Amino acid sequence: MAALRQPISRLRLKQDISRVISGSLRGSILTSLALREHKQRQQLKRLDLLMEGDRATNSDLVFSKPDGTPLLPNSVTHAFIKIVRGAGLRGIRFHDLRHTHASLMLKQGVHPKIVSERLGHATVGITLDTYSHVTAGLQQAAALKFDHLLAKHGQGISPEELR
Repeated sequence: MAALRQPISRLRLKQDISRVISGSLRGSILTSLALREHKQRQQLKRLDLLMEGDRATNSDLVFSKPDGTPLLPNSVTHAFIKIVRGAGLRGIRFHDLRHTHASLMLKQGVHPKIVSERLGHATVGITLDTYSHVTAGLQQAAALKFDHLLAKHGQGISPEELR
């Protein structure tokens, strides 16, 4: 019980950082920490329920009822809609978060193969086809960089100096 109440150790944080660097962890360090803390809160709530004599289920569900049992299928969607409306927004679906994540990653210059892997797409082609509207701006930026490179080279700068 005391182990559940301890904050995340530096050792575990270092392990997460090395997993991110090595590529074995698909999520970010912050995501990993947030999920671990969420899981600890869930476990503490279930422990409290057990101590009060109530039933609790040990599950690995990210979204669950306080006792660990699965939520109704639309519970997360309905909660998300309430949050969006409470923020004064309309027309944003839970699934749109996935598209926003992918679009932002591509706009930041993250390689499409990495974005594809994060989304769980079977091939990078699926990602590129789905997010071609984002990559169009990347094509223009690449063309401008290439034009700049040619302009420098045309002014007597050797390719070695460009490195």
